[in-house]
Amino acid sequence: MAEGSDAARPPETILRDQLVEKARALQPRLREQQASSDKLGHVSDEMHAAFAEAGFYKILTPRMFGGFELEPRVFLEVVMEIARGHPAAAWCFTLAGSHAYFMASHWPEQAQCELFGADGDFRAAHVVGPVGAMTPAEGGWTVSGVWPFASGIPISTHFIGGTLMPTEGGPPRPVFFIVPRDKIEILPDWGEDRFMGMRASGSNSVRIENAFVPAHHIVGQQMMLSHASTSGTAGTELHGNPMYLGVAVGWFHCEFGAIFSGTARAALDEFETIIRERDILGQPGVKRIHDPFVQNLYGLSLGLAESARALTLAAIELYQEQCRRAVRDRQPITAAQTFEVWGLAREACQMACTCVERLFHATGASAGRHDNRLQRYFRDIEMYRLHIQNQPILPTARGRAALGLPPDVLGS
Repeated sequence: MAEGSDAARPPETILRDQLVEKARALQPRLREQQASSDKLGHVSDEMHAAFAEAGFYKILTPRMFGGFELEPRVFLEVVMEIARGHPAAAWCFTLAGSHAYFMASHWPEQAQCELFGADGDFRAAHVVGPVGAMTPAEGGWTVSGVWPFASGIPISTHFIGGTLMPTEGGPPRPVFFIVPRDKIEILPDWGEDRFMGMRASGSNSVRIENAFVPAHHIVGQQMMLSHASTSGTAGTELHGNPMYLGVAVGWFHCEFGAIFSGTARAALDEFETIIRERDILGQPGVKRIHDPFVQNLYGLSLGLAESARALTLAAIELYQEQCRRAVRDRQPITAAQTFEVWGLAREACQMACTCVERLFHATGASAGRHDNRLQRYFRDIEMYRLHIQNQPILPTARGRAALGLPPDVLGS
């Protein structure tokens, strides 16, 4: 039997490679649709169907519901390839396609059976909030409000919202609830030129008016920074897989690391095309690829992109090992451990953004054209620079945790 042949490799490895290759093969079509998808405000129906046919939405879905139940790393590798074709399409796909994992980790068995349904198709935008209001109702609660920036909602089957649940005699309790698509209104406040970047991310606002949510479709928000229990989660018990501990903050930033390391490679692809086609200023017939300054810049930028990818994958491997160890040794995942994952992924994003910015600034005035791909990638990474994940609140919380103080954000 030849070494490296499919017969000698685990089925999970073969499937992973197939999924990554399918994502890579979609890059030309993703590039062709960049402008039209940005105007539309989300990935096209054609591309969404291609993602589904390729099996991308099944990567994190439990086998119990017809999914592949592959490790989160596989999902991130697919995201990196999609982002290399179109960063905003990757954002739209990721923030809809990844939350089957989150739901399978924390919602009880009855809810999972109902929400995955007969075909296992669950895609959900998720807004942490807290937004809106809850009112008690027989068997559950009614929910109303407007949740902004529900990335991926145009291709979602459900919506996960964060809000505050009233309690008797105490402060309101932060919770997450899930409602199906037919109980929400997607507001037309994304796409076109409403935002500077990530225009195809489908980050519309969601309006809900007096939607009934069964009590078992609501869970607390205690999973954001740590997992304090030694008994696992509803997901680890139901699926027998430690990946379904689902601690959110570190994992969530790994998704960004995948999107933006892919974006950095997209920018390198475009920059290479430009320097192979254009002459050095004042040297007709001599292409920019022969300029030592350009060669140096390309080499440094390639290092940043490769480092961003490596750090993202190191972060998700660390996260997966934390989950395995927590279940095996019955040791809680602490906020400090989650921040270690988050910190690696954040630095990956910083490197990727720096890569794109350097290439954009070195391209020349033509990069300022509205239809220039490097301008698109620059605008897209600047949306990360504005995101709450890149603001001082989380590094401050990490510093507090490292110093032995309460994180004072997102629970503990």
